[in-house]
Amino acid sequence: MRVAIAGAGNVGRSIARELLANDHRVLLIDRDPGAIKPDSVPGAEWLLADACEVDSLEEARIDRCDVAIAATGDDKVNLVHSLLAKTEFAVPRTVARVNHPSNEWMFDEVWGVDVAVSTPRLMCALVEEAVTVGDLVRLFSFRGGRTNLVEMRLPTDSPIVGRRVGDLAFAGEAVLVAVIRDGVASSPQTDAALEGEDELLFVVNPDAEMELAEYLAPGVHRERVANEDDVDVDPER
Repeated sequence: MRVAIAGAGNVGRSIARELLANDHRVLLIDRDPGAIKPDSVPGAEWLLADACEVDSLEEARIDRCDVAIAATGDDKVNLVHSLLAKTEFAVPRTVARVNHPSNEWMFDEVWGVDVAVSTPRLMCALVEEAVTVGDLVRLFSFRGGRTNLVEMRLPTDSPIVGRRVGDLAFAGEAVLVAVIRDGVASSPQTDAALEGEDELLFVVNPDAEMELAEYLAPGVHRERVANEDDVDVDPER
């Protein structure tokens, strides 16, 4: 697989090293001469150019790439690069870094972004995942938010504790993709029974997240909703 990475800073170079370690071909693009450091990522191709210019992307032969990654520290650059890669060069898959959470809403298919990676949101999700039981935590969004990867640490009093995975019909056609028990992840087995404190990872449509949460932990879910409804919001504040 050939991957183009716009932005040869610390983030871009780290991504490049991981991809090279997995036997992919990588091209790093940056307009700052100081960022061009071939010795820092042996095996990568390098191009001193503006990743938001059509001529530069033609020179990079980005149309021959399977993936275009926008990894700069500037959200505007990441959006423009993704849009050009998708609409002008028909790159099959685009991944864009979101630097500021307030801009996250723009990183969708309209701007040519297949996958948006928001570091602040991801860190917040990981904190929630570590400390909450019975709450559905969104870890990642795919394809402009139409499908999400979510996680729940199963409460011990969940109605599905002790039941076989094969006997369960998860709400909203959610797909159980992994069960983490005692820190060890495994693919869900039809005959395996779920236990309290299991961490369950699902791929689910965002519209079905609340229904899934109610199915997995109805008591916790209803209590949280009730508490939210009881909050007295002062419109002057």
